[in-house]
Amino acid sequence: RYFRWWFKKTRIEKKPAFIDLLCAVPLQQIYGCPLGGIGGGTITRGWRGEFCRWQLNPGLYQYETVMANQFTVCLQCKGQTIYQQVLSMERPGTLQGWNWGYCGHYAFYHALYPRAWLVYELPGQKVVLTCRQVSPVIPHDYKDSSLPVGVFVWEVENGRDEDVEVSIMFSLQNGTGAKEDRSGGHWNEPFSFQKDGERVAGVLLHHCPAVNPFTLAISAREKAGTGVTHVTAFNPAGLGREVWQDLLQDGRLDSPTGKSSLTEKGEVTAAAVCASCRVPAHGHKTLELALAWDMPCVYFGSKEKLHLRRYTRFFGSKGDAAPALSHYALTHYEEWERKIEAWQNPILENSQLPSWYKSALFNELYFMTDGGTIWMEVPPDCRAQDLQGPAGAGLSRLLPILREYGRFAYLEGQEYRMYNTYDVHFYASFALVLLWPKLQISLQYDIAVAVVNEDVQPRQYLMGGQTGQVKMKNVVPHDIGDPGDEPWQRVNAYLMHDTADWKDLNLKFVLQVYRDYYLTHDSLYLQDMWPVCQAVMESELKFDTDNDGLIENGGFADQTYDAWVVHGASAYCGGLWLAAVCMMCKMAEVLGDTKVRQKYLDILSKGKEAFERRLWNGKYYNYDSSGSDTSSSIMSDQCAGQWFLGACGLDQGEFEVFPKSHVLSALKTIFEKNVLSFAGGTMGAVNGMRPDGVPDTSSIQSNEVWIGVVYSLAATMIQEGMVEEGFRTAEGCYRTVWERLGMAFQTPEAYREKKVYRSLAYMRPLSIWSMQLALERRAGQAPAPAQLPQGPTHP
Repeated sequence: RYFRWWFKKTRIEKKPAFIDLLCAVPLQQIYGCPLGGIGGGTITRGWRGEFCRWQLNPGLYQYETVMANQFTVCLQCKGQTIYQQVLSMERPGTLQGWNWGYCGHYAFYHALYPRAWLVYELPGQKVVLTCRQVSPVIPHDYKDSSLPVGVFVWEVENGRDEDVEVSIMFSLQNGTGAKEDRSGGHWNEPFSFQKDGERVAGVLLHHCPAVNPFTLAISAREKAGTGVTHVTAFNPAGLGREVWQDLLQDGRLDSPTGKSSLTEKGEVTAAAVCASCRVPAHGHKTLELALAWDMPCVYFGSKEKLHLRRYTRFFGSKGDAAPALSHYALTHYEEWERKIEAWQNPILENSQLPSWYKSALFNELYFMTDGGTIWMEVPPDCRAQDLQGPAGAGLSRLLPILREYGRFAYLEGQEYRMYNTYDVHFYASFALVLLWPKLQISLQYDIAVAVVNEDVQPRQYLMGGQTGQVKMKNVVPHDIGDPGDEPWQRVNAYLMHDTADWKDLNLKFVLQVYRDYYLTHDSLYLQDMWPVCQAVMESELKFDTDNDGLIENGGFADQTYDAWVVHGASAYCGGLWLAAVCMMCKMAEVLGDTKVRQKYLDILSKGKEAFERRLWNGKYYNYDSSGSDTSSSIMSDQCAGQWFLGACGLDQGEFEVFPKSHVLSALKTIFEKNVLSFAGGTMGAVNGMRPDGVPDTSSIQSNEVWIGVVYSLAATMIQEGMVEEGFRTAEGCYRTVWERLGMAFQTPEAYREKKVYRSLAYMRPLSIWSMQLALERRAGQAPAPAQLPQGPTHP
């Protein structure tokens, strides 16, 4: 059934599959820190300096390395060129008139997202170049963080006894290296932009497909002692000799005026900008270049609605913003760096934290921008009913929140193309709520709207063959839609199983609502979400089939481990259920709803007893209560409910849902079995382990390590005082992904012991930010819990 669907989708309709099980993206160990802010598209630059992954059309990727996109250095002494080199180790079949093959022995790459550094020690020249790459990804900043720009700051150190003229040429192809580059009708033009006494100059590359046209801009900052020159157009498929000789002659480019002609069908074009300065003997100078892209208005795959990206609020939506974006980036990057350093330095300078953790914490954030991320404006004339659907009228702050902060969505993974996949976002949401909390709240409002509405269209699912309606009322959707269709308009792109009876989605909504409130103190948000929480919990109650206060799983794929079947009461869903019931009691207390509070206190009392009786075996909580051959498996994620309770300060005193001694015993068992007894303790925690120390092979997922789950497990350990064990557990994942397997900036969902991996570049590992919250809470830095309703926090 899947194959028939896949063939129709990909071969007949010529559209990408939301999950393509037959054509996985191959692993390339080449990626580095992506460029760009949140929601305006990204361009990834590899650790060797190449431009090699493009995500400009929302949620769609092109994995082309475009050889024309390069930095080239030219050194001149006394008017003579003494050195000219493309700063790339590549030796491509095109542009053979250029000097390729830079020796990698003389280059070094470092990344700490959203910045990266490439250091070039020019052999034999006594000149060192350091290219610092900066993107405006700044916590709690909802303007600059949306901008589709990246800045390249070139620090030049001259170790010679004489002055040297240094030129850096930035060349760029019009397009992304796809077939579309040859579709014809594309063109380039030089530009300059002056404001507040600051001037930048460069070239605009207008890329004009029928859908989602865009403009790329390469530019440099003109200042005293810095000259900026350009080539408007050259053929990147040719030898490139005219550009090379132009630069070689005097370290400058000819700077013709006027626009280039439109490209013919089959033709490609490129442009170049050069920044030059004189560096005194044993001196130091800086050259500043930028890359900006302006795709302000986008259609998703259905082409039904035109959407405006967030940055258009500040730079307009006419498609002419690239010069202003370039100028803004080159005159504000120093301020961005100060803010980034103020955010990162307290963590980087904490000598008690291991280096690998500092790397993982910041570098895993790449997915916030490079996860097919979209951040769209809500039109100013939009009415509440346009957003709410027929049943969403109770969400009083929906329209103000979405108007002020826009709509945010990111993919489950670069290969799993569903926006805001909610069972996975549950883990990743810690990065959002800690760094851009208004985007988390906006996302929650979109989920709440989907909860209260329904879609009765019948649909047949690909696994099991059952038919069901697309979306049930008062049930949390699996996802907010497919970039190949119309996200927000049509939810639940996931066609594998009917998620209406999934046991974890509703619970994860309730847990996030209270967690968000606890961290933001936004009482109006809590008041809006309270009726929705009651509705989803009421919907969930039907899964307590024997009225013992504990829900049961149905013996089919009904939670985030959608290939690892659960029968009866389970440690994972049962634990999430009890945590959600506890948070219902707490929210009812905060809001003064004594009737609902008593209802859930009664359920909690019964449920806690049932959970312990049915699942506790003296050392840990069994996977499920079915008594099957694998029901006694040790699940690494069995304390997920405790993880969220601890993050919200609800893990002690009257709110101790799971006995502390049992939690510690379970975590120690997981550490001993799932961590230390798996791959010599060097690869994190396997999802399922048998009591005898052999991985549970009853399903594909029980035998995997899920990186995002391991980070959340490590956070749980830290919350419970097992700090050393938490770091040891998480370190195994970092070393495996970023060092041994070379998966930098494409952390997968899962891997196995023997180098089998699944779903490159995945959302869930953002859960590492829950480790940071746990550490800050232990150090007494986390926010104090909010007790009483307060005034509005919205401007």
